[in-house]
Amino acid sequence: MTEPDRPAATPLAGALRRAAPALLGYAAVRALGLLALAVWSAANGKSAHQLLSGRWDSLWYTRVAELGYGYEVRLPNGDVHSNLAFFPLLPWLERIGQAVTPLSYADTGLLVSAVASLAAAWGIFAVADHVHGRRAGICAALVWAVLPVGVVQLMAYSESLFTALAAWSLYAVLTGRWVTAGLLAAFAGLTRPVGAAVVAALWVAAITSFVGERRRGGSSPGTDGARLWRRALAMIIAPLGAAGYVLWVGHRTGGGPLGYLDVQAGWRNGFDGGYAFGRFVAEKFTSFPSALAGAALVVGVVLILSLYVTCVRQGQPPALLVYTGVVVALALCASSYFGSKPRLLLPAFPLLFPPARALARLRTSRSALVAGGVAVASAVYGAFWLNGSGPP
Repeated sequence: MTEPDRPAATPLAGALRRAAPALLGYAAVRALGLLALAVWSAANGKSAHQLLSGRWDSLWYTRVAELGYGYEVRLPNGDVHSNLAFFPLLPWLERIGQAVTPLSYADTGLLVSAVASLAAAWGIFAVADHVHGRRAGICAALVWAVLPVGVVQLMAYSESLFTALAAWSLYAVLTGRWVTAGLLAAFAGLTRPVGAAVVAALWVAAITSFVGERRRGGSSPGTDGARLWRRALAMIIAPLGAAGYVLWVGHRTGGGPLGYLDVQAGWRNGFDGGYAFGRFVAEKFTSFPSALAGAALVVGVVLILSLYVTCVRQGQPPALLVYTGVVVALALCASSYFGSKPRLLLPAFPLLFPPARALARLRTSRSALVAGGVAVASAVYGAFWLNGSGPP
């Protein structure tokens, strides 16, 4: 008697099987981080759940989900902190989750971030796998997990949601799925202002792809026409999310197309080319104790720029270089909230491909030992950080 034929694995099942080591490794690192946070918080008489879901920006997102837009806080110095500064996709998902599950808005935010963080790790793996191979993809997901501020990936913040949308949009660009890339870019634009980086990457990739095909000569008029229209449609769709929200804010505030910038100005946030950040760093060198922090900031910026140069030298596709460049520029050149810059750099995952490739060249046992040691250090630091000042 012969065994019945087994159904062939679906493309999704095959992709999941290929990414399984990256996802399992990522989940293990995040579980270790949660354990460290729970132990540290309990020792300090604090709630790890509250730290993840009920402080800082998490409260603003929850208020948008519960009450809608229009809430603002007027500070004694005259600044106005309006919840219009926060893009709507995460609050929308929190509202939907609260309506269809017994979870609160805050707990729905945690669930969204947990699922999105896994999707982001998978997307990072997929991009790195496509560019540098499977082993580098696995290591890239692990390096993203063990970042010192990696604990933010599980907070009720929008970093994980945005990174997931950005990574999969870029993967769709790299594999020629233009309409999918445009749709994901539009959703990324509804998540964070830095969604402009995904749009810029898609536009550059679409234009360079078209120019490259013109130089090589097309295969047939019909095929070329279909590709052209898919690329054009993606370029039209991609900015609709961010542009739609920014224009809506301008209409609501009466500030016109630039009304969103007025909202950001109320938070003393804007883009000044890095002048304010440079002054902030320079002021650290006015006394000895703070000079150590200033030196660390300088080293950090130099490291980021060095990694970007390495990405260029290693031949990353233009889409990744444009995306990373815009994310880094917006993070480092913002005029306020200097303590938030590390988490603002979380979506710049292509910067991690050079160290991921280096880790991938080690023997499996040695790379596991290195990743494990860094994961423990990251978990301890994350617990310490959230129990202290934490992310602004």
